[in-house]
Amino acid sequence: MEILEGSPKYKVSRYVEWLITLVVLVNCSAVILDSVPEVHAEYKDFFHELEFWSVMFFTLEYALRVWSLGAKFGPSEGGAWKGRRQYIFSPFGLVDFFATMPHYMHMFFPALDLRILRVLRLLRILKLSKYNTALQDLFHAVHSERRAFGSAAFLLLIATVVSASLMHFAEGHEQPQYFGSIPHSIYWSIVTITSGYGNVEPVTKAGEVIALLTGFLGVCMAAIMTGIVASAFSNQLSRKKAAYQSQLRAVLADGVVSDSERLVLKKLQAQYRLSDAQVQLFIDEAQNKKK
Repeated sequence: MEILEGSPKYKVSRYVEWLITLVVLVNCSAVILDSVPEVHAEYKDFFHELEFWSVMFFTLEYALRVWSLGAKFGPSEGGAWKGRRQYIFSPFGLVDFFATMPHYMHMFFPALDLRILRVLRLLRILKLSKYNTALQDLFHAVHSERRAFGSAAFLLLIATVVSASLMHFAEGHEQPQYFGSIPHSIYWSIVTITSGYGNVEPVTKAGEVIALLTGFLGVCMAAIMTGIVASAFSNQLSRKKAAYQSQLRAVLADGVVSDSERLVLKKLQAQYRLSDAQVQLFIDEAQNKKK
C-alpha cells in the first residue's frame, strides 16, 4: 500500500510512479496517433497489442490498489473494506476504474462507436494528476474561491444576455440567419466575449459599436477571471506552507525528530511541492522562534 501510495520510506515507490507515468504517456500517445487514418492502417495491429497489454497493466494496478488498501484501517477503525471502499469511490479510484473500462466495453459491446471509446481511453491522462498536484491545486483553488467564481459567472451571464439582446435588435433584420432571435445572438455573444471575435461581421453602425463593446467586455471578464485564479493559487500555496510549518513546529516541539516524523515531513514536502531551500527556511524560522 505504501509503495503504491508514494511513501518516501521505499525508494521503489518512486520507480513505480515513473513506470505508471511512462505507460500512461505511451498509451495516450498511441491513442492520438491511432486516430490518424494512414498511421492506423499501417500499425493497427501494433496499437491493438499495445492497448491489450496496457489494459492488463492498468487492471493489475487497480486490483493491487484495491487489495492493498485493505491495510489502511485496522479492525477497530472499520476494517479492510473501509479503505477499499474509500479508494474505489474516490476521484482517483474512479479514474483508475474508467482507465480500463473502454477495452472491456468494446469486448462486451462491439457495436459501440470507436470514437467514444477513444475519448474514454484518453481520460487515462488524468491518472497523472495523482503524481502531480497541479490539477489538485486547481480544483482546491476553484473550490475555495467558488463564491468569487459564481459572482464572475453571474456578471458573464448578464453581459451575454444584454449583448445578445442589443445585437438582435441592431442586426436582426439585416442578418436574420445569425441574429434573427435572441438565442441565435447568444451564441455570437458568447463566442465574442470568450475569443474576441464572433465570426460574424456586423453590417450596421449600431452593430459595430455593440461588437466593440462586447469584445471589450470579454477582455474585462478575462482579467477578472485571471485575477481570481491567481489569487486562489496564491492562497492555496500559503495554506500549504502554513500546514507544513504547523506540522514542523509540532515535530520540533520536543526537540527530537524520530524516523516516523521525518518520513511524515518528507511526504508533506513532496505533496506540497516544497523545495529543500524552503524547508530549510521553515526549520530555521521554527528554531529561531523556539529560542
